[in-house]
Amino acid sequence: MRILVSGGTGLLGGRLIPKLADDGHQIFALSRSVSSRVRLSAMGATPISADLEADAPLTLPEIDAVVHAAALFRFSGPRKPIFRTNVDGTLALLKAVGNAGAKTFVHISAAGVIQDVVGTPIRNADESAPTFPNHFSAYLASKAQAESLVLAANKPGFRTIALRPPAIWGPGDTFSRQIPDAIRSGRFALVDRGDYPFSTCHVDNVVEAIKCALERGDGGHAFFIADQERLTFREFIASLASVQGLSVDKLRSMPYWLAVTVGGVMDAVWATTRRDGDPPVSRSMIRMIGREFSVNDAAARRELGYVGKTSRTDGLRIYTTGDHSCQAVGSGLAP
Repeated sequence: MRILVSGGTGLLGGRLIPKLADDGHQIFALSRSVSSRVRLSAMGATPISADLEADAPLTLPEIDAVVHAAALFRFSGPRKPIFRTNVDGTLALLKAVGNAGAKTFVHISAAGVIQDVVGTPIRNADESAPTFPNHFSAYLASKAQAESLVLAANKPGFRTIALRPPAIWGPGDTFSRQIPDAIRSGRFALVDRGDYPFSTCHVDNVVEAIKCALERGDGGHAFFIADQERLTFREFIASLASVQGLSVDKLRSMPYWLAVTVGGVMDAVWATTRRDGDPPVSRSMIRMIGREFSVNDAAARRELGYVGKTSRTDGLRIYTTGDHSCQAVGSGLAP
């Protein structure tokens, strides 16, 4: 197939493009800079100069399918840039690919679109759970709105599917990069000791699900995807720390209510002082990773043929074997 990929230099795109190319597909990838064009070419893709946030319509080559993995992820910060990238960018791409002849559109959504604003623990949720397009988290709200646009675009001859991975991990993800300094400096603290179920999805399992969705599955539907093994958030962090020679045994812990309060204060300080980057703690961060969050991906296994072939052991081994082709710019950890 002739497949267009957005977000090709991110954590997921950096792993996806080489694997699709190895399968014999012709890959095109959106690019906004010379450096990204060089990297995309090295991965086996043909770069297409395009900006999803520009006012001018996109001009694309003839393609069969699209994998939309581009997104702006931040725990905090101004809402407008996040919505411009995640919502307006998705709409611009949907408009452009129709003229390019695409028959399939696979959108990388986020499992966290079903998280409410009050911190209700989520246990074994399936696709019947409601989404929250007006969430206080700009990221979760924008992903919910973008997913809705994609699913609504489904029609005869144009099949749209949304995949909802939780906490995408692999060398180069947010926590893998930040854990060492955070633990050594004492800045890392768990919420309620991290002793709650927490669904994750290794980046190679997301790639597997994308391959499945390109071939099969009824359009107009969203699907949760996750790793086969279940674990707690503490166990997840401990596994990422262990491959970097660190331990979580002496990490501090705080109750959820206190963590949310601290996050709200930090959000206010950052907004008032207009500081760059995310605060060390934010309400969005605590909502996303400080509560039980587990999903049921039976629909993807049944209808897409998804398995989740990369085990946790194999996923952790990638950190130490030198197979770090997924160490691209970008983060995929948000649920």
